[in-house]
Amino acid sequence: MYGLTGSIATGKSTVAGMLRELGSAVIDADRIAKDVTALGQPGWYEVLKAFPEVVTAEQGIDRKKLAELIFDDRQKRKRLETIIHPLVFAEIKKEATLLERSGKVVFADIPLLYETNCQSWIDFVVVVYVPEPVQLERVMRRDQLTRSEALKRIKAQWPIELKRQLADYVIDNSGTFDQTRDQVDRLWQRIIE
Repeated sequence: MYGLTGSIATGKSTVAGMLRELGSAVIDADRIAKDVTALGQPGWYEVLKAFPEVVTAEQGIDRKKLAELIFDDRQKRKRLETIIHPLVFAEIKKEATLLERSGKVVFADIPLLYETNCQSWIDFVVVVYVPEPVQLERVMRRDQLTRSEALKRIKAQWPIELKRQLADYVIDNSGTFDQTRDQVDRLWQRIIE
């Protein structure tokens, strides 16, 4: 299984889409995190127990409120991670096993891959990279955040420069869409050969 990571607003989703177009299966850790915390799921119970202030009138999780809470408090973020990560990683491994058995090339799109030591069970890690100033600008524009709010989110992850150094393969997404596509195509050729 291949790992796909980067940091907030580096373009992992864009690269994941390109990999899908080439025939890869991409398992999205963020999607799985939403699934395991959906109403009635095991993660839902645990999140509501740990963070009762994020319960909506419909007994769901107010994800925006939860995000604000955890990005303002490192301890709360760690608590949430201890609830969700084991559930997410178990599901990724299960899905990957089934997909690989069917002959698919599988990428696991895991934003916090290095932060959670997933490289210990991932065979090859691809980092989607942009310099931090580009990342900051993208986060502010995309999520309509102030500079300080955007920096909080960026600083909640390992520095992109460190992830770049640790990667088995780096896709620099600071250029044009076509330049990124060329890098993804070269990666794909390397994989299928």
